[in-house]
Amino acid sequence: MTSASAEGERLQKVMAAAGVASRRVSETLIAQGRVSVNGEIVTELGRRVQLTDRIEVDDVAVQLDITKRYVMLNKPVGVVSSLADESGRPDLREFTRDYEERLFNVGRLDANTSGLLLLTNDGELAHVLAHPSFGVTKTYIAKVAGTVSAQTISKLTRGIELDDGPIQADKARALGAASGSSGPATMVEITLHSGRNRIVRRMLDAVGHPVIDLVRRQFGPLNLGSLAVGRTRDLTKVELGQLLTIARSAGADATPAAAEQDDTTGEASLD
Repeated sequence: MTSASAEGERLQKVMAAAGVASRRVSETLIAQGRVSVNGEIVTELGRRVQLTDRIEVDDVAVQLDITKRYVMLNKPVGVVSSLADESGRPDLREFTRDYEERLFNVGRLDANTSGLLLLTNDGELAHVLAHPSFGVTKTYIAKVAGTVSAQTISKLTRGIELDDGPIQADKARALGAASGSSGPATMVEITLHSGRNRIVRRMLDAVGHPVIDLVRRQFGPLNLGSLAVGRTRDLTKVELGQLLTIARSAGADATPAAAEQDDTTGEASLD
């Protein structure tokens, strides 16, 4: 927004600046009743808005603040989820140093786990996505020792007892046999929303199938896809809209006090 427009900018201009669509296409979306401002459908082209207003197109949130950055990283094994590791191990600075914005990681992955990690400078969104109470799911592919039976998969989804209390997977399935260096192995897909320390490894160990390799493939609506290990990319407008929609729907409960309880604020790892 410019200082010359104390009442805000025209909605279609703001939408275009946010990368939703060209100004002309944005005008069409508005006229079709597909755009809302602070929960109210807007059809007049003269509507002015501020950066603090919440705009949605087809019920998907739009980020108006272009200073915010959202980057997906396929974290390699051996890299710790920290921006300043005191022990001198490889950390996330290798992947954030080329960005002008001061990015930080949303949640953590164990050093021995690879996969999807979100980097951003949007603290409000990070609070919601990282805290397990908001139910954002993560999906992992684990290579585990032994042959996993249907009964074991059922046990994971029904729930098991760990030292720090009961836990159950939202979803779990065996993907098939895999080669192991010291006997049979199985590929397992497991989805859960818990943020407890090293929970995936502990669950699979508890049912007799220690993890050999672990990759996080999905985080909420984000999917790692074909992103190579050690590479980064900006989120697409669709991906960002899906994340913002989740964050805004839970934002009223996303307090800093709640965020302080999250494993991401300490040394805990979510896998």
